[in-house]
Amino acid sequence: MTIYLVLGAMLVLVAILLASMATAAPAREAGLSRSLAALESMGDVPRELTAELDRPFAERVVAPFQGRALAIGRRFTGADSTERIYRKLELAGNPSGWTVDRVVALKVIGAVVGLAAFFLFSFMLSFGLVGRVVFVALGAVAGYFGPSMYLYQKAHDRQNTIGRGLPDAIDLLTISVESGLAFDAAVQQVARNTDGPLAEEFSRVLREMQIGTGRADALRALATRTNLDDLRSFVSALVQADAFGIPIGQVLRVQSSEMRVKRRQKAEEKAQQVPVKMTVPLIFCILPTLFIVVIGPAVISIMDTFA
Repeated sequence: MTIYLVLGAMLVLVAILLASMATAAPAREAGLSRSLAALESMGDVPRELTAELDRPFAERVVAPFQGRALAIGRRFTGADSTERIYRKLELAGNPSGWTVDRVVALKVIGAVVGLAAFFLFSFMLSFGLVGRVVFVALGAVAGYFGPSMYLYQKAHDRQNTIGRGLPDAIDLLTISVESGLAFDAAVQQVARNTDGPLAEEFSRVLREMQIGTGRADALRALATRTNLDDLRSFVSALVQADAFGIPIGQVLRVQSSEMRVKRRQKAEEKAQQVPVKMTVPLIFCILPTLFIVVIGPAVISIMDTFA
């Protein structure tokens, strides 16, 4: 009888254990699901936090700094500064990535960088307070006008390149027109068979004419984008010839001859400037060295004799 009671109690305990395990399984699954969700959420949080750090440095730091510099630069620049900067960009050939807003922002950034660099450099030169203030101010001014000087130098080099290539381009244009090509086709030949900024300008003239701009307006825009008197006179002659019905070939032949004469005159002018330009280095660099070499031994001998 006792054995049956023990077996009954054991069966009851097993039943209770199985029932508890059956009821606890869904709870464990729910807890496991919550744990997995928590782990996934914990894995998502760092990705969201590092999404900002995954962006390029230019977007995270440079772009906001440039935007603040642009806002500050617009307050200090004049009302007509946009037109002046746009004119400088046109003369420089619109360098890749350079816009009016970027130039304004670079002016402010250059002023800050120049001020900081010259301030640190002033400690190496052991300036006084007034000298250090003047030196730092010069650094800020140099940094502010740095982008403008860069555009000026780039425009100057570009205009010189266009001036050197203009006579050859007009010769090729004259030959193409006299061989039977139309003026637009001749311009296309010049743009295709030459390189440099002048070829780019002729290509732009063709694109403007293709989108509906008149020939005279496209040529006037070409003269406006450059700062060369020779190119302006050439464009003016072409526009007048187109307006009055004068044959383009005859005008091009006259312009080609004039360009050759002007090129020879410029070469002669530069050759005549050489003696004048050599005077300064001759006086301050060559003659003192020559005097030291020639008179130096005699001076040493005289000093030894009197000693």
